[in-house]
Amino acid sequence: MSDTLPTGDELVPLLAALASPHRLRILAALAQQRTYVSDLARQLHMNRPLLYMHLQKLEAAGLVTGELVTAPDGSSVKYVQAVPFTLALDLTAIVLAAQSLTGTTDKET
Repeated sequence: MSDTLPTGDELVPLLAALASPHRLRILAALAQQRTYVSDLARQLHMNRPLLYMHLQKLEAAGLVTGELVTAPDGSSVKYVQAVPFTLALDLTAIVLAAQSLTGTTDKET
């Protein structure tokens, strides 16, 4: 994620992704290092289907990346890690973002 001001179309899904306490906890857990999904689920006391749903939102917003790794025994493990970012948000940034919106984004509300 770049350090420039996001457009309105970038800001809406980003803020939606950050608007969940579960997703904030996921980002906090991934701030230290990448880990695999099962370990992250144990750390956060969250079932894997729910964790995957939140990880999808974070990935779509560009806040998390995932990598599927195949072990020598043929099993697959998904590793996830946080993407470093800076978000400076003030009223001017909101005005600029609102002016750049290209369509309705009511599906998150």
